[in-house]
This record gives sequence, structure tokens and C-alpha cells, in this order.
Amino acid sequence: MGKQVKDFTEGERVNTQLLISQLVRGTTNSGSPYLSLVLQDSSKSIEAKLWDVKPELEKQLEVGKVYDFDVEIIKYKNNLQAKVLKVLPLPQADIDMENFVFKSPISKDNLRSSIQEGLSMINNEKIAKIVSGALNMYANDVYEYPAAAKIHHNCIGGLATHTSGMIKVAAALCSIYPSINRDYLLAGVILHDLGKIEELSSPVVTEYTKEGKLLGHISIMDARLLQIGIELGLEDSEELLILRHMVLSHHGQLEYGSPIRPETLEAEILNLIDNIDARINTIDKALADVKEGEFTQKLFSLENRVFYKHK
Repeated sequence: MGKQVKDFTEGERVNTQLLISQLVRGTTNSGSPYLSLVLQDSSKSIEAKLWDVKPELEKQLEVGKVYDFDVEIIKYKNNLQAKVLKVLPLPQADIDMENFVFKSPISKDNLRSSIQEGLSMINNEKIAKIVSGALNMYANDVYEYPAAAKIHHNCIGGLATHTSGMIKVAAALCSIYPSINRDYLLAGVILHDLGKIEELSSPVVTEYTKEGKLLGHISIMDARLLQIGIELGLEDSEELLILRHMVLSHHGQLEYGSPIRPETLEAEILNLIDNIDARINTIDKALADVKEGEFTQKLFSLENRVFYKHK
């Protein structure tokens, strides 16, 4: 394998195998072609530049494949960046992808148990049937897919990790505030992001599907809930109506992609829990790369703020 990305330091030259997770073509002011890349192994990713790229080499490079890279590590805008000096193809059949993808720190069995425990706490039979129908529809993909292409929980098992964390927060809030309907809140937590399984292309090196770009996971999941409701004979039930509202409103604001704002207590709490878990994950990831007494880079998803790592 070679040195891992997390151990790269400024000024060194490294030869190692890395996966291309993003590739964007560009042209300099003088007309020379170049590639902006994101390279990664299982430890971390790094932005990279391949200057004066030759057409024959460019044709060989593909997102989702692993290559042998010779890179120089430099600092650009206070972040480490790799300057690609040489890149060679590798026989992909010999590659163990486990060494190049981000995975949830929680095992698939534990994630499955956590989500099933959340389902078991739903007492309303109609709600439980709807949620169970949605989980069965997506089956094992629930525990494989990321929660996002970038930003938060963008790893194999990220969707289930995000859901599992939210279940714990939801259960705790219900024990503190008896006015919250636990059945609806837990159901909303489990259902709210399942549409991402159709919005995103795959668990590894994911991108947005055609359906994801044209419909988005919120609309996708609303349609799936109606489909499940019809199959169960619950299409006219209030339970299905409330759950559809929670999915449609879980981003909280129209400008954030929700076609309607939350208008039940549980829908409001779902939006807040979703934000809490996503923001904590985003900040945790950013702080992991920062020494004590220093700041993170600006985090676009958190209003371009920087965060300080205290002792």
C-alpha cells in the first residue's frame, strides 16, 4: 500500500496507491489542460492537481478506480494538497477496495439492531407497518448507503449511522417531553432519508442519479410512502398523511429543499434532530484534522464558519 493520506506532511514526496473519488477537467489561463482531483484511501481524502495532463493519460483516469500515484505534498490556502508528479494504472482485479473507502465506525450488525430497536418502539400498528414496509423495500441498502455524497456521514453505512444516532436523540427527547408522540417521531427519523438510496448512485464513490437530480430524495420518499400506503390499504389514513408531511418538511425551510415547512410538533423536532446529528458529524470530521489550539477551515455547510479545537 504505502503511506496513508492521514499521515501526509508538507514538503514530502510520496508514492502510494490512491482512489480517484472526484475528477474535474480545467484549462489554465495559458490554455494548458489540467485535472482537479480528489484522491483518497480509507484514512482520509486530499485535493490534488495534475498539471499539463496529456490526452492519452487523461483517457486512462476514471473516478472510482485505484492508481499508483507519485505526489508532492504542498500547502495551499492553509490546507495540504497533492501535486501529481506521476500516475500509473493498476490491475483493478487485484485491488482490495476496503483499503480505499470510508466506512462507518459502527458495524452493520449494530446499525441493523439499532434501527430495528427503533422500529420495535413504535406501538401504533399502522405506523409500524408503513415503516417496516419502507425498510423491507430498500432491504440491505439501508445499511450500505451513505447519508450524503459529501459533507456529513458520507461513508459506507453513513445513512444507517445517521439514522441510528437520531433514534437515540429522539428517544431521549420523548422521555423528557411527554407531549411528543414517540411513534411519529421515531417513524419520521427512520423514514426521512431513505429516498437517498435512490438519489445516490452507489455506496462507494457515489454521485447523484438522474432521479436524484430531477426529483431529490424528499420527493422520491414521499412517492414511495404513498406506494406503500396503497399496498397496505392505508392511503387515506391520517398516519400516512402525517408521515408524508414529516418527510416532505424535514429540511425545515423552503430554501433548503422542503416543499413545505414543519407543521406538527414531531415534524419540527425531526428537523432539529436531523440538524443536530448532521452538524455534530460535520464538525467532528473537521476537528479531527486540526491540532489543539487551532481552527478548522471554513465549513460551507455551517455558514462558512470556522471552529476552534480547544484543549
